[in-house]
Amino acid sequence: MTRPSTRGSRRRIGTHIAATLIRQIGLSLLLSTAAVAQSGGVVVATTGGVYDRTLKEVWFEPFTKATGIKVSTVTATDSEQRARAQAMANAGQVTWDIINNVDIVAESPQNRSFTRDLSVLCEQFRERKDLIDKTCNPAGVRITFNATLLAFDAARFTGAKPRSWADFWDTARFPGPRALPSFNDPWRVFAAALLADGVLADNLFPLDINRALKKLDQIKPQIQLWWRTGDQSQQGFRNGEYIIGMIWGTRASALKAEGQPVQTSYDGAFMLADTMQILRNGPNPAAAEALLKFYLDNPTVQAKLAERLNVAPPSLDAVAMMSEAARANIPSSREAFQAIIKHDSVWIAANQARMLDAWNAWIQQ
Repeated sequence: MTRPSTRGSRRRIGTHIAATLIRQIGLSLLLSTAAVAQSGGVVVATTGGVYDRTLKEVWFEPFTKATGIKVSTVTATDSEQRARAQAMANAGQVTWDIINNVDIVAESPQNRSFTRDLSVLCEQFRERKDLIDKTCNPAGVRITFNATLLAFDAARFTGAKPRSWADFWDTARFPGPRALPSFNDPWRVFAAALLADGVLADNLFPLDINRALKKLDQIKPQIQLWWRTGDQSQQGFRNGEYIIGMIWGTRASALKAEGQPVQTSYDGAFMLADTMQILRNGPNPAAAEALLKFYLDNPTVQAKLAERLNVAPPSLDAVAMMSEAARANIPSSREAFQAIIKHDSVWIAANQARMLDAWNAWIQQ
């Protein structure tokens, strides 16, 4: 006679215990956020760490002092925030009020399916001349902006300075090793290639992927660093692996703070925005709207937040309140913001898989 497998029994028992623990953890999260909701507070999902602490100190605590409305945070990555928000919406048990995603994700059909349309809230900010376009939009409120831009070693370019993506491709005028990102999100590299090939900024989208790849063929031998993380892009500059490249603005600012001879250009830069979205059927929609309104109504709060996080605020009045050193790292005028590429969030989200397949095939050649 064959004995029943004790290993299989243990596996089933282990699986049952794990599932029970997961349910208990989920229940604990629901209960803790529900308790805040019942108290009239607002529950905001953040990515934790320095970002969470800065939001609390600069924005949430002054808001509570001014209104009496408590703000509590739960920590989750961008993808976890999206997944949990979707799960809560599907279950009909929404215990968070606000999530925070980059604008391309925030404006995607998936996110719009479980977040509130803020058109009515945004109506009061329509005439605000200090706010950058689409700061308040139906998908959410853009609280900060971070650029991906052209950076170069000023010590190596003592004459003419590279300023555009056409300059990046001009290896005769601006010789030297180059860097581009390769981290499963290639739309900015495609867009830079098209700009270098003469496509006007207003005609970029939908991106012509095949044309972009042909242009990238020209520069591929000059790319000495295909960076996958921000740390890698910084270290590559320090080590002299490249003297001109596409990097994140926050990383360029960090290099400047170290005393590195890095300079940047916002001509053709790509600006993404951290966007706060209010969940549909959340426990405290009115309080959540009040929190977002408080932020937009207080450029001083925006300025402090942007300076602490080394990013750009949505209000030009807030920009003017920042220190001179902080303003040197961000676009500081309406003209500078006008030079930034206006991306098509909906098209990018819908074509992400197609772009990635094309990129992976090309990069492996």
